[in-house]
Amino acid sequence: MGPVSGDAERLLEQARAGSVPALARLISLVEDGDPRGQEALRILHPHTGRAHLIGVTGPPGAGKSTLVDALIRRVRARGQTVAVAAVDPTSPFTGGAVLGDRIRMQDHATDPGVFIRSMATRGGLGGLAPATADVAKVLDAVGYDLVVIETVGTGQAEVDVVGAADTVVIVLVPGLGDAVQTLKAGILEIGDVFVVNKADRPDADRTATEIRMMLGMAGPRDGWFPPVLLTVATTGQGVDEVRAALEEHRQFLRSRGLLERRRRQRHRADILRILEARLRRRILEGDRRLEEFVEKVAAGEMDPYTAAERLMAQIGSAR
Repeated sequence: MGPVSGDAERLLEQARAGSVPALARLISLVEDGDPRGQEALRILHPHTGRAHLIGVTGPPGAGKSTLVDALIRRVRARGQTVAVAAVDPTSPFTGGAVLGDRIRMQDHATDPGVFIRSMATRGGLGGLAPATADVAKVLDAVGYDLVVIETVGTGQAEVDVVGAADTVVIVLVPGLGDAVQTLKAGILEIGDVFVVNKADRPDADRTATEIRMMLGMAGPRDGWFPPVLLTVATTGQGVDEVRAALEEHRQFLRSRGLLERRRRQRHRADILRILEARLRRRILEGDRRLEEFVEKVAAGEMDPYTAAERLMAQIGSAR
């Protein structure tokens, strides 16, 4: 056993035994692309697949963090453990998460059954940080019952979460514009549960009705018709219904064999992501042939498509 494997196994053992510092260190290694983090992911893979992975997305100001905080309380009351990977904007000064650990969730800081980690997007689009899926695997493997992935809150572009979660919750609020417009650009298609938060505001019922109409026009997805629920997360109103809907959706996925299908799609995406990252790194860091093709394209001797095809051919023949 080499030093990389030894360090990874030690951290995994400590994290699975309940060590929060070990878990935090392990996640940092995964986020940084450290070889020890990659080795840990190899080792922990057989232990994944038990947790319910829940994605929470929606526009800024919808109250996603408040809803997650209220959901944690309900889940803990039932004796289940919860881990949260909260993706925040990247600081232009430090490169870290702007908000740090979510202030609204700090009431759970001393609860050993709750783990909260803020992650910076680090330039990632689609609402997630590049390492979010891998961090979720770590949290799953160390034994948390629910793993909540909360996206950065950039609005309609946040569709990547569907590839990292079993159940996707879309959080909206009255007064943020036409609900029909909000649901465009893929958001309608990825939601499994829709929540109209801050339902004590005017037009909450109207917003929920508009969403239901849009969902009705789209029809059920794989036999599941997403519920539209009203909540006031600050008081806990409606949160029990959200928790129940999450469990109902998971049972639905299991009964139809869809949970396994979603996870197979996730594994496929993981393999492609790793291949793309390694190929890109290999070309950019250790292969001078790229610059040769760049010069030819710049001189008008070759088009970019031909250059890419020939570079791929050369890389393939070199193996």
